[in-house]
Amino acid sequence: MTEFGARTFLITGVSSGLGKAFASAALQAGHRVIGTIRRPEDGAAFEALAPGRAHALELDVTDFDAIPARIAAVEQLHGPIDVLVNNAGYGHEGVLEESSMDDLKRQFDANVFGPIAMIKAVLPGMRSRRRGHIVNVTSMGGFVTMPGISFYCGSKFALEGVSEALGKEVAAFNIHVTALAPGQFRTDWAGRSMDRTPRTVADYDAVMDPIRAARQGKSGKQPGDPAKAAACLLKLVEADNPPTRLLLGEDAIGLVNEKLTHIKTEMAEWDTVSRSTNYDA
Repeated sequence: MTEFGARTFLITGVSSGLGKAFASAALQAGHRVIGTIRRPEDGAAFEALAPGRAHALELDVTDFDAIPARIAAVEQLHGPIDVLVNNAGYGHEGVLEESSMDDLKRQFDANVFGPIAMIKAVLPGMRSRRRGHIVNVTSMGGFVTMPGISFYCGSKFALEGVSEALGKEVAAFNIHVTALAPGQFRTDWAGRSMDRTPRTVADYDAVMDPIRAARQGKSGKQPGDPAKAAACLLKLVEADNPPTRLLLGEDAIGLVNEKLTHIKTEMAEWDTVSRSTNYDA
């Protein structure tokens, strides 16, 4: 345990995938977990994992107006939130030109605005207590990009930026903020949980059709183990000096390193142009 003993975690989206693994690991470690669910029938199964320490909270993170009062009630009933894990979200797959503005809005509501609403609900208490840890589950897609998931990457890039800036705002209050960026993990993210826009523009067939087929084919066969990701989460929140960003998975490390190399190369090639913008003395 930590210097504070057992902590109270608030984890969004605990019914499946990484959220379920995160909650299970925290409970096994002796912590208390408030886990958000969207279907009432999932509540009993979650609370049965650790009676008295696992507490289901029926909440849709895109219901922004409901969040402040629900979190205030949770803290009154179960005590202060020590660790917020913004895990709930989903992936949207679709060529940008084929995808609607409503698709974009739903993606950002779930992956950006919902997490921010949760942060705003817990932050005053963390600030007054001068301690806390906010973990925003982003993705390697919050730093590297792939065709066909532009809305998803955009949402995760946004959450990465918010996380990094927020960390600088609250560091003086002993509040840590970490973007937890998984690669491919064996969840249903690429299966039934993914929202797919129907194909309509033939010009994109050569780019999109193989990508869509490959992603569907890999669903359930991804290299990452959710239980091991959960073990990493516990190490993260126990750290005295946690990182601003923690990548999970060899695929994430490899792709991010490739992009960093590309960025440095491109910056060098365009250095003269980049430096040509100052007023002449």
